[in-house]
Formats: sequence, structure tokens, C-alpha cells
Amino acid sequence: MARMHARKKGRACSKRPLLTENPAWVATSATEIESTVVSLAKDGSNSAKIGLILRDQYGVPDIRLATGKTVTEIMRKGSVAPALPEDLSSLMRRAINLNTHLKENHGDTSGRRGLSLIEAKIRRLERYYKCNGVLSPDWKYSLSTAEIMLK
Repeated sequence: MARMHARKKGRACSKRPLLTENPAWVATSATEIESTVVSLAKDGSNSAKIGLILRDQYGVPDIRLATGKTVTEIMRKGSVAPALPEDLSSLMRRAINLNTHLKENHGDTSGRRGLSLIEAKIRRLERYYKCNGVLSPDWKYSLSTAEIMLK
């Protein structure tokens, strides 16, 4: 939304400092970080939560600078990556939860619209991941198969 008096849009988020190499004060080595990522992924944490844990508990500000790889690449290398991409599976979980809510509350029309918006996002992501080879070309989204895949 535009500003009231400036007639232009503002940027309301903070920017991370531009770093090209790992800071010298990071004491953890790249192999230790990779083994920690794999162990946290085996415990059931997703990549966003792993990044937060490494930042808050281990003092690693940026995993890509420290190891040269992203968390997802490390998880793939350790063969603990999830079958579905993280953003797609979280949207599917939201759609499943909203669908169970709509079964109990038939008059929730705003919820019904929210479900259609979530499913539209899922279909856009599905098309993107099929084009990039992450999902197989015959993969298809439906609420019934989503419940089976995520349980």
C-alpha cells in the first residue's frame, strides 16, 4: 500500500548485511554444521527450523556462507530430504485443516474462499515444480491424495 503523503511504496523490512564470506567469529566448522543439519533433519525438523536452531543455539549466522551449500542441499546429500518441497507440503497441510473446518462449519464462506486461494497457490507451485523437475510430470494435487501423502 502506498504512503499517505509520499505517494510511493515503502520497504518495511530490515535487510541482512551484505556478506561474501563466513565471519571469523564463527567457531563451528563446515563438517560439524553439515552433521548437525542431518541429525536435526532425522529428528523431524524442517529446513526453516534447522536454520533457526543453528542460528540461535550454535551461533551460525548463515549456513550458505559457512558451508557453501543450502540446508536443503545438505539434507539431499545426507538423504534425509523430504519427498515434497517444504512450501508445497505446508500449503497442503493448511488446505487439509481448512477443509476439516469447513466440514463442521458449513456457513463459513470466507473460509471457503480461503480454501480456493490456497488450492490456487498449490496448483501454481505444482506447475513450477513440474517445470523444474522437482515433481514428476504425472503428480496431481487433490485433497484426498494430500491427506494420504502427509499422514
